[in-house]
Amino acid sequence: MPRSETAEKDTGRDPADIVLDGVGVRYGGKGSGAVTAVSEVSLSVGAGEFVVLVGPSGCGKTTLLRLVAGFERPATGGVDVRRTVGVVFQQPRLFPWRTVGGNIAFALARHGVPRGQRAERVAELLERVGLAGTARRRTWQLSGGQQQRVALARALAAEPQVLLMDEPFAALDALTRERLQEEVRDLADTTGTTVLFVTHSVDEAVLLGSRVLVMAAGPGRVVAEVPVALARGAADVAGLRTTPEFSRLRGELAEVMRAAAQD
Repeated sequence: MPRSETAEKDTGRDPADIVLDGVGVRYGGKGSGAVTAVSEVSLSVGAGEFVVLVGPSGCGKTTLLRLVAGFERPATGGVDVRRTVGVVFQQPRLFPWRTVGGNIAFALARHGVPRGQRAERVAELLERVGLAGTARRRTWQLSGGQQQRVALARALAAEPQVLLMDEPFAALDALTRERLQEEVRDLADTTGTTVLFVTHSVDEAVLLGSRVLVMAAGPGRVVAEVPVALARGAADVAGLRTTPEFSRLRGELAEVMRAAAQD
């Protein structure tokens, strides 16, 4: 698909890992039965950015992620992704007949890692997500948070430069969610991975994002951008919640989302 020079010039971020230029998505064929899910969306995500998409249900957040992942094609406009991509869904989607290590080894095999190197890579990936020593366990023996860590490790098996995350912590308890938020943000900071993250949560968007894009529905479109400049190096995710700047940004984003819902 064609690269979008327009989207990059609008944001001033060049080069970009992800560019969507005038993207539109329609379902239901042509004529009066067609539904426009996304209309004229242009955005650019620079290398190493952590960009969060927020908005009401049905506004097209997941659709945009699927376009970037290559799972769908737009009816109009162009999508350009310059790096290898990993995807983490809301549900872990693990293979229950495989062990924890087997799930990750399957991804390694798909990406051409020789059999003799897979066990070592599995151990490295599990250690990275805080699950060292669990390779032989069955997935159903793990908690929901642990299963989502396995899903993250599997996504990292391809060593992606771009990580797409579709509400990956929505079904988790508050404490587990907070721990995984810290781990994902730390992963992005230490590896320089570009992240496009979907959430409904104002708190999560401010905690994780370096930039938040607000979407409105009917049809789905980006209506606002909120930059987030928090001193994450000086505080962990839990500590950030207590800072005045977090409170200010949270209030600003909540107000923008309320206005978008009325748009």
